[in-house]
Amino acid sequence: MKDLKFDPKNDLKRAIVVAIASVLMALNIKTFVRTGGLYPGGATGLTILVQRIAQQYFNVLLPYSLINILLNAFPVYIGFRYIGKKFTLFSCEMILLTGFLTDLIPARPLTYDTLLISIFGGLVNGAVMTMCLSVNATTGGTDFISIYLSQKRGVDSFNTILGFNAVILLAAGYFFGWDKALYSIIFQYTSTQTLRLLYRKYQQETLFIVTDKWDEVSKAIHDTCHHGSTIWAAEGGYKEEWRNVVYSVIARSDVKRVTTVIREIDPGAFINAIPTERILGRFYQETKD
Repeated sequence: MKDLKFDPKNDLKRAIVVAIASVLMALNIKTFVRTGGLYPGGATGLTILVQRIAQQYFNVLLPYSLINILLNAFPVYIGFRYIGKKFTLFSCEMILLTGFLTDLIPARPLTYDTLLISIFGGLVNGAVMTMCLSVNATTGGTDFISIYLSQKRGVDSFNTILGFNAVILLAAGYFFGWDKALYSIIFQYTSTQTLRLLYRKYQQETLFIVTDKWDEVSKAIHDTCHHGSTIWAAEGGYKEEWRNVVYSVIARSDVKRVTTVIREIDPGAFINAIPTERILGRFYQETKD
């Protein structure tokens, strides 16, 4: 913990956002997830599954916080060891607050329509995940594993996490009925799509910039978001004049900042931004701490 460096203003903001996110997550669990009998993905879904099995088959009411903390113990270790200490500390804040608030907040159902619960519960869940990721934190569980596999091992973790969630849904369907498991798929899909819509840091765009000030533009891209660029000469089809083209792949969340800087350097620059489906090779990713 010696290498921890605190920024009081920024870290206070992160702590407040995580606290708000934990309240929303706890409310979502008590208002939508529990009412609809749903099973979210990751550690949250496994926690709820363990609670329901213990209550129905052994008549034992286990606290949400206890199970969730135990399930997150190993992922938290991975976070501290391999991802980032401050990132993991704020994630622990999320895990602990969500757990205790879920045990304390009384259930207040808004509707008993399972389809509405699946959709709106998924929307809230995706929004909460976005809030956490926006301040470099996570809701815990499989998020730690996913980040570790993606950033440290270069492994596409999508199939691994999908397989883990599938096991939870299969177990839930077997023990408590397949209708709840199928509605849980709607919940998880809505949550994922909401996250993809709101959080763009892990999405990329390719920029093609035609400009006479290619050297300044290339430097500005690196200074703004730490990404490199490639320069090549191209002949215009209309005026048959030779111009330089700057090619760069950047995070979608950086596109607005980068294009604004480019416009300041060369107001006449022609910029073509194209969504990037897949990248193979080295791509700079900002550290978590």
